[in-house]
Amino acid sequence: MGRPSSVDESERSADSGLDRRDLTVDPAGSLDVLYRNLRTSAHGLSGREAARRLVVHGANELVRRGGRRWPRELLGQFTQPLALLLMVAAVLAIVNHSVALGVAILAVVVLNAVFAFFQEIHAEHAVEALAAYLPDQARALRDGSAQNVAAAELVPGDILILQEGDRISADGRLTDGSITVDLSTLTGESQPLDRSVGPSDADVPLLQADNMVFSGSACLAGEARVLVTATGMHTEIGRIAALSERVGGDRSPLEVQVRKVARLIALVSIAVAVAFLPLGIAAGLTTVAAVSFAIGLLVANVPEGLLPTITLALAVGVQDLARRGAVVKRLSAVETLGSTTVICTDKTGTLTQNRMQVTDLWTSHGSVAINGSDGSGVSGVDWSGLVAVLVRAAVRCCTAEIGPDGPSGDPTEVALVRLGAQLIGDEEESGIRRSAIFRFDPRIRLMSTIDTDGDHLRAYTKGAPEAVLGLASRIASGPDATRVLTDEDRQQIAAVLDMYARRGLRLLAVAQRDLPGERAIPVDRRVVEKDLCLLGIIAMLDPPRERTSDAIARAHDAGIRILVVTGDNGVTAAEIAQQVGIGAGTGGCRTITGSELDAMSDAQLDAVLEAPGEIIFARSSPEAKLRIADALQSLGQVVAMTGDGVNDAPALRAADIGVAMGRSGSEVARQAATMVLTDDRFGTIIDAVEEGRRVYDNVRKFILYIFAHAIPEIVPFLLFALSGGAIPLPLTVMQLLAIDLLTDTLPALALSREPAEPGVMRRPPRPRSEGVIRPRLLARAWGFLGVISAGLVLAGFFVVLQRGGWSLHAPTGVGTPLHHLYQQATTVAWLGIVSCQVGAAMAARTERASLRSTGVFSNPLLLGAIAIELVLAAAVVFVPFLHPVFGTATPTASQLALVIPFPFVVWGADEIRRWIGRRRTGRTWGLSTLPGQRGPLQSGPDRVTDDRRTARV
Repeated sequence: MGRPSSVDESERSADSGLDRRDLTVDPAGSLDVLYRNLRTSAHGLSGREAARRLVVHGANELVRRGGRRWPRELLGQFTQPLALLLMVAAVLAIVNHSVALGVAILAVVVLNAVFAFFQEIHAEHAVEALAAYLPDQARALRDGSAQNVAAAELVPGDILILQEGDRISADGRLTDGSITVDLSTLTGESQPLDRSVGPSDADVPLLQADNMVFSGSACLAGEARVLVTATGMHTEIGRIAALSERVGGDRSPLEVQVRKVARLIALVSIAVAVAFLPLGIAAGLTTVAAVSFAIGLLVANVPEGLLPTITLALAVGVQDLARRGAVVKRLSAVETLGSTTVICTDKTGTLTQNRMQVTDLWTSHGSVAINGSDGSGVSGVDWSGLVAVLVRAAVRCCTAEIGPDGPSGDPTEVALVRLGAQLIGDEEESGIRRSAIFRFDPRIRLMSTIDTDGDHLRAYTKGAPEAVLGLASRIASGPDATRVLTDEDRQQIAAVLDMYARRGLRLLAVAQRDLPGERAIPVDRRVVEKDLCLLGIIAMLDPPRERTSDAIARAHDAGIRILVVTGDNGVTAAEIAQQVGIGAGTGGCRTITGSELDAMSDAQLDAVLEAPGEIIFARSSPEAKLRIADALQSLGQVVAMTGDGVNDAPALRAADIGVAMGRSGSEVARQAATMVLTDDRFGTIIDAVEEGRRVYDNVRKFILYIFAHAIPEIVPFLLFALSGGAIPLPLTVMQLLAIDLLTDTLPALALSREPAEPGVMRRPPRPRSEGVIRPRLLARAWGFLGVISAGLVLAGFFVVLQRGGWSLHAPTGVGTPLHHLYQQATTVAWLGIVSCQVGAAMAARTERASLRSTGVFSNPLLLGAIAIELVLAAAVVFVPFLHPVFGTATPTASQLALVIPFPFVVWGADEIRRWIGRRRTGRTWGLSTLPGQRGPLQSGPDRVTDDRRTARV
């Protein structure tokens, strides 16, 4: 959101020379009057004038009024179930005449709430800052030429140039051309609307004026120039934003799961405390001691930092993804990425470089090979005759241009224009001008233009060879001669197409048609695209991207299936797929054409998608993408769908993860997608999946860490209660608070930055229904790490007491001879928990692999957090004025020596457990199974994975 300008609106108008009434748009008024009122012209503004108006009018951004509603959001931290539970404990402590304890618990609640609040601010800012990764550019006339400018720098009076796929960045009136727009963001109507030059009905509302466009909408088709009349908060969408600012965002399913667990923990804690309160009294405890015991249970059961740590982990994952070229637009997508089972990808620009180079031309006179790696080398080519006619017609049927800054436009058309520049240069033929354009329609796979030469009209058409051939009735036999297109010609052309396609070349057919009987320029493309004269075939090479085959192999290892959904020829797509490894070792790869897909019922499509192997859907329409995504999701798959065109938006929205191309994609596609690739690489999708798995694994790691020391915190209180006070309390509530306040949170946060465990991309995707907190995690946290830690803590406590001469029922209260010894024993128990926390943190870093394979020093943040934890623990133990606060006493050297092995025992025991687990699962760990397959990707010893091999991945 932008900042509000300090300039008053009346001052702006006066300084800019514009009266506020001049900015009022009358759709029925004269365009010349509007030019005059805005002090501009059809040639736009000068750069200096635009810069001056930007200062006066402010940036073209929506202003966030009122900022963050921090008081309400901060207070919301105190209504979390775990915070409420601690506040109940504080009230109980105060009622029980333990005022200092109650105040300390309340201090913990406040500090945790503030800490969580600032973590959420950091998470929010982390997501908002990602806007810098997404280019938000507009094309406008400045100093008489078309220039790319930041959309935020548009000002009233600018001439905005709109093309198909652009997002409209300001309100304005059309001055030239016609377009189709999507106003659903403003009106709620999903039906596209046409906008063209000319006056509108003065009685209609501004949003319905057929010569106006508005910020926040999208250009679906056509090309036009627009006079900007309003920017920023003065636009229609700005007015809506001022009336009702949207706040908040989607909550991750992971966060929903953990919130449910937090509520469950709160209920269990209350139930345990209530249940053991009478038990303690029955065992001989006084009421004060029993209440203190209940408070201890409540505090020990509360993992305060759980929710904010998860939010921050997801936000950090979003930032890491952005640095790797994948801009994720909401936190919940990070979690979904890790469970992706199928990727439906385009071919052009994703698997390939989208840098077309013309390699071959075919006419009825034969084939011509083009020299030069960039498609512009023309040495040795006879440019007389049909070849010149073919290239000239192809260039006529293009919208790409070569300007001072280089070529711009669709890569296919850029290659054609470059080739044409070698033949016809930059000169325009005298008297010939473009009169109409029928833009490329992915459903019919054709584009056409109409040129006027005096009173003569000629149409040029290019597109998929089968589409053009289906409309052609003649073929060019010379520069000015044609003949009937025979069946023999069609067979010959089919053979040529097959030959080119098997080389992985992209094919375009070019045709033309004279329109001698037309008195006016046709408005229906069906009138133009019929009875065509085929000029020839143009073959282009779009080589695979570097390392795409490596990314495909990583996807296969991760159990992810690849489906290619492309509008290209099936043979060409199959060749590229083979080159990058699609279908290798996965049951093969089959090709289904668009017509075959259209003929399939839903049940047949489901059967095809469930069958083993990978699929190429060739000559597919955007509607087919949507149908494929829906079918896969109905089969329980988690689908990532790539797209770059305007018509891909429905499929991108429908997929679990919509992936748009940041460089070559349309603005509409980028807005519809969940994730935008800033480099358009397929490999970046796989990197994002790996990052999603890493983030999800790390969430489980710090949950394991937090849960692991709940047992050593609870068991001492249970031992005290069950013994009826015969055994003194091994830990005080203040010492528990010291753990929660000082030593608990930083290692948990550092575990969220843990690098990916070896083998993370050599296992199948997790089921969609799998919860983050599973019985296996709880068994490891409570039944293994927790039990070992509790045993070590109690052992240290009793060893100190026994060495000092304590016996059962011996008093240890204030004023007794054993009180100092008791304080030393509780200090050793407290240090034991801290030491076991260090061991649990190191053990939690991997789930199956040995820590050696990950690297002991691979997470410096965790090592730093442990160092800070130990420093804080030393302060509690050795700083004298803290002793009465926490009930600690300085231990002797022999007592300290007791806890030094604790972290290594906990860590070592878990290393042994994981080693046994790897031995037990044997050589099957690491095998992946693709969705729809019944067995592993490959069999045999070359696919067997053990820990040593996984460590080298």
